[in-house]
Amino acid sequence: MTGAAALDLPGWRHVYSGKVRDLYEPDTTPAGLALRDRHGDVVLVVASDRVSAYDHVLSPGIPDKGVVLTQLSLWWFEQLADLVPNHVVSTDVPDAVAGRAMVCRRLGMFPVECVARGYLTGSGLVEYRATGEVTGIPLPAGLVDGSRLPEPVFTPATKAELGEHDENVSYDAVVATVGDDTAARLRELTLQVYARAEGIARERGIILADTKLEFGARPDGTTVLADEVLTPDSSRFWPAAEWHPGRAQPSYDKQIVRNWALSPESGWDRASGEAPPPLPPEVVERTRSRYVEAYELLTGETF
Repeated sequence: MTGAAALDLPGWRHVYSGKVRDLYEPDTTPAGLALRDRHGDVVLVVASDRVSAYDHVLSPGIPDKGVVLTQLSLWWFEQLADLVPNHVVSTDVPDAVAGRAMVCRRLGMFPVECVARGYLTGSGLVEYRATGEVTGIPLPAGLVDGSRLPEPVFTPATKAELGEHDENVSYDAVVATVGDDTAARLRELTLQVYARAEGIARERGIILADTKLEFGARPDGTTVLADEVLTPDSSRFWPAAEWHPGRAQPSYDKQIVRNWALSPESGWDRASGEAPPPLPPEVVERTRSRYVEAYELLTGETF
């Protein structure tokens, strides 16, 4: 399941494919109508093994990646259940997507990528070097790649279309999009989730440098945590014992793929607009190992 081709899933109809996830809704067959009767207004969220980098979906996929993302999200939803409700309704899914899919409540999604940063790196570092700020938040002078921030900050971004990349925006831009009350609630929940997860990860020898969350609203207005949560695709996890500010940190994520894509070995020109060439088997295997290692260290369970 490394391509974006829709699967034939009894009772479900394919409606959308993103870089990594495929969405299905109940169809009008007896099986689909039974799903609606049982669960109400739901979607089936399937995590594929596709891997994206620099706004391209690369090939081949990373074996078991979709299962790791789904199972890790489910584990985190349990750890956060007292802080914020989530959109998971059931894990009773068709056999073809067992382990990599969740039946989820359909929500009115907020058009904001809710990012919390406890450490400076990535696009935040680029912005800081240019302005001394991240999304309008002034930061102390002298910070370097990997510096721990004085306190975690909420640095939202726009939600990009497929093939585009997210753009960091100010808190005022979020207020203009969703209103004062909702913006404040999203910021509060994002920082609460980050604080809880950062502490859990730290106990397990992992630094949660930053994370990206998505929220939606139920019909009654309740704010709900949605999509994936605190996975190597949406977060930066670093081995705490190897943390050393002033350089790029080793990480439990697809950085191996990013590094290879930009290396002389790949021969890829990022400015060409073309997708990178196929990933070598050793890059695929090393990336899979990092995802599995992150899952096992965080949950304490064998994958």
